[in-house]
Amino acid sequence: MKRVCFLLKVRQDRLAEYRARHEAVWPDMLAALRDTGWHNYSLFLRDDGLLVGYLETADFDAALEGMAHTDVNARWQSEMAPFFEDLEGHPDQGMTPLAEVFHLD
Repeated sequence: MKRVCFLLKVRQDRLAEYRARHEAVWPDMLAALRDTGWHNYSLFLRDDGLLVGYLETADFDAALEGMAHTDVNARWQSEMAPFFEDLEGHPDQGMTPLAEVFHLD
């Protein structure tokens, strides 16, 4: 299983709403993530808007591609895009993995 970590920036004026949206992620979105290979997926949000995402997957490109073919993901990404700074397109298109430099198992 590959570990993937990425960073995005949530707009300061949208932090509370972003948190609220993630307290009630749509059940069909959760199912789509699981069905396309997203495991142990977490988002961490700092007060200044820095968002750290972490997930485990067998193949990150395949997991992204699988989600790209779901209607629920298109709807979710369109609704979430206005929450982010310095992002062109959908949030899932800005998820550039960070290089892992250390791991303690």
